[in-house]
Amino acid sequence: MAFDDRVDAGRQLAARLTHLRGEPVVVLGLPRGGVPVAAQVAKALGAPLDVIVVRKLGVPFQPELGMGAVGEDGVRIINDDVVSYAGISAGDLAAVEERERAEVRRRAARYRGGRPRVALDGVTAVIVDDGVATGSTARAACGVARALGAARIVLAVPVAPPDWRERLGHDADELACVATPTHFFAIGQFYLDFSPTSDAEVVSYLAANRASRTVDEDVEVDSRHAVLPGHLSIPDPAIGIVLFAHGSGSGRHSPRNSYVADVLREAGLGVLLFDLLTPAESADRANVFDVGLLSSRLTAATAWLRTRAGLPAGYFGASTGAAAALRAAAEPDATVSAIVSRGGRPDLAGPYLSAVRAPTLLIVGGADETVLRLNRLAQAELRCEHELAVVPAATHLFEEPGALATVAGLARDWFTAHLAA
Repeated sequence: MAFDDRVDAGRQLAARLTHLRGEPVVVLGLPRGGVPVAAQVAKALGAPLDVIVVRKLGVPFQPELGMGAVGEDGVRIINDDVVSYAGISAGDLAAVEERERAEVRRRAARYRGGRPRVALDGVTAVIVDDGVATGSTARAACGVARALGAARIVLAVPVAPPDWRERLGHDADELACVATPTHFFAIGQFYLDFSPTSDAEVVSYLAANRASRTVDEDVEVDSRHAVLPGHLSIPDPAIGIVLFAHGSGSGRHSPRNSYVADVLREAGLGVLLFDLLTPAESADRANVFDVGLLSSRLTAATAWLRTRAGLPAGYFGASTGAAAALRAAAEPDATVSAIVSRGGRPDLAGPYLSAVRAPTLLIVGGADETVLRLNRLAQAELRCEHELAVVPAATHLFEEPGALATVAGLARDWFTAHLAA
């Protein structure tokens, strides 16, 4: 049989993988030719797409003959039989390996454009190429995925030699292939169009997958007793998501929190900006300081968000919203992974402070003396990992030049460190 091109091959391969739909899956294309195939698989499974960069170590006088492969995170596969048969010296092998490792680094940076790789911890990694010949690059790719924490490896290709299961069965937990023809000489013989895939095409496939999975929409958060308007933004890939708890009668349109949210998004974090109170509730000033009410709304929003995005969650609280965040995080079944307070009133969380388990960063302006004193008192009650960051000369709203940027940078670093972990 023959495939029209890599897109056709990807569609046929995807039909062999429908049992994975609905599972936590990341599809990994082997650049360059495997990426167009992988893009069709990712589309069919509704899964994120990333690259897994490996390079064949070709015999110097016969580059198409692989004597091994290298990949990201230092993975190295050597075929000792080929090295011995071809009479390759240790020096020649080292020279080829050094050159190909440099190419691995270049390609990874080029394809991802500085974005973090899609996390593989605990997921099924579906490794896709346009075919298997010797299998050395496929073995290296499986090794890389294992090293990055994948719980299960599925190696999927459109075409492979008849003995590929014997060769690669120990490297992957599952193998999937459309065709294993008896007369196999080269992958290209089974494609009508096997023209090279460019770096630019790889980047465009990754960008298209991110665009299809990126969330940026107005939402309504159902908190049982009220429907609260908000805006949800989740980049792809995202390492976590931060819920903003506004305070002192503010809401989802707060310019300060919107600024911080933009900085978090640029760092690969999703954000949910939403109103903790309805317009009618906001009219009653007592509700602004009802930490119990505010924290229950935040807890309900966290549960609602869990049905939309299975990502580690953090809380960013300002003023009374910080107290609500801390009280919500103190609940026995709370799943929040990190908290940042901006000019917050953690003292209003009172006896709940000692029950907070999530790592907490308290940010206060150096010139905001009353709030700084209250934060220091509250800090003494915290039993979790915590820090107090004082922004010199800043007042309560951080309106001084550069002050809010400092807050955003501190929050970004705290969330990326703890949500990624």
